[in-house]
Amino acid sequence: MKCSHLKDVLAGRVPPVTPNSKGCEDCLKTGDSWVHLRVCKACGHVGCCDSSKNKHATKHFHATSHPVVQSLEPGEDWLWCYVDETVA
Repeated sequence: MKCSHLKDVLAGRVPPVTPNSKGCEDCLKTGDSWVHLRVCKACGHVGCCDSSKNKHATKHFHATSHPVVQSLEPGEDWLWCYVDETVA
């Protein structure tokens, strides 16, 4: 794997985070809905996926440069790096 961001998360070099909420933080503030949830592995921000109309997880990446999110969907444990556009 060439992505150092995902390597760091998988190797435990990034401290574990607790999701900040049980739903998309930004959609909850506006009363909007979402499709799937992602948690930022740098800060615990919970945002909606790019299949959701607001794409808050991606917006969070652009605002913070936090590179890695993890799916919060039941039965899924994959990671995505926005910088390298790589999944693990």
